Amino acid sequence: MRSTLVIGIVLAIPLTGFAQPFTALGVTDKLSYHIKQSVSPLGFLGDAAWAAILQEADTPAEWGQGGSGYGKRFGSTVACSGLHSALAFGLDATLHEDPRYFRSGGGGFWRRTGHAFRGTILTRTDRGTETLSIWRLGSAYGEAYISNQWYPGRLNTVGLGFAQGSLQLGFDLARNLASEFWPDLKRKIRREKP
Repeated sequence: MRSTLVIGIVLAIPLTGFAQPFTALGVTDKLSYHIKQSVSPLGFLGDAAWAAILQEADTPAEWGQGGSGYGKRFGSTVACSGLHSALAFGLDATLHEDPRYFRSGGGGFWRRTGHAFRGTILTRTDRGTETLSIWRLGSAYGEAYISNQWYPGRLNTVGLGFAQGSLQLGFDLARNLASEFWPDLKRKIRREKP
């Protein structure tokens, strides 16, 4: 199950956002960014991996096992991704926030890790200043609470919504860490190959 979780996290790493210079995104660019996050082949693979984790955990148990159970979990996961992207776009377009992660200019491991954490809580505005990442927080918790409406009644709780929103923020941090360190790891791997 842990290997499936790792695969799901790796598949969810966005390819955009690696060392891009800051230029403000227009509304159309933001829409395109969020569409690519939710309906790209990589996005669907991430949804499939997460559905497999839920299938293995038999959550929710009411959906059963087999193809039918997996289909419900996969459909739910895809719907959650679409809902998350729609909320994220609505918030970042309205509040003039930038959804991209910007790598740090360098530094040691802990400094760069702190930068990735900071990039999960704070975001750039269209003017290049920093602000609280309302788009990220609102879309994570909003998607969690709205999507719980199609879960069985026993799971449609405030506690589960909070846990799911927090898990989404954890995945966002994992993506930021991957965006921060993956280009360096890739360069090292390429140099070490004969």
